[in-house]
Amino acid sequence: MALRNAVMAALLEGEASGYDLAKGFQSSVANFWMATPQQIYRELERMESEGLVAARFVLQERRPNKRLFSLTEAGYAAVHAYTTEPPAKPTAIRDELLVKVQCVDVGDLQAVRAAISQRMELAAAKVVRFERMRERLLAGRTEDEYFTTAERIGPYLTLLRGLSLEQDNLRWGEVALKRLDQRAAALAARAESS
Repeated sequence: MALRNAVMAALLEGEASGYDLAKGFQSSVANFWMATPQQIYRELERMESEGLVAARFVLQERRPNKRLFSLTEAGYAAVHAYTTEPPAKPTAIRDELLVKVQCVDVGDLQAVRAAISQRMELAAAKVVRFERMRERLLAGRTEDEYFTTAERIGPYLTLLRGLSLEQDNLRWGEVALKRLDQRAAALAARAESS
């Protein structure tokens, strides 16, 4: 998937500056796409030159002027066309922590254990943030009410996927820590009996 598709998905929320998009990526599409502010700004420039987004200037008194971007008709058409294309390939996991876990048998078990614990802390924080976002989106409605009355359901569905991923990270972390502790105890017992 190209960054432009994620940017267009974020602009479905409405007009935004590059700064707002970069910040919004953390609260809207961050559960499925990551990008740096510089990457977003470069992509917005390309998209503007291709007519997918339009920018307007907003004069500000105490801050630098800013440009607000919105999807053009061509941008909405590109979003529609994008949704008709099959995904290029299934998601591939590229996770340095998993490489460290793969090497734990000849590596530093305690360092790997600490890395897993840190990942669990990050996952727990994301679960809290995603649950707050979920409550904000539901705004007192049940999920069934939301899916039948909300203007857009895509943000909620992607939020559910991000929430599920982080909850799974927590479950996996618990199992991994338990098994690493079990392994450490077995190694210690073997060393004592030698």
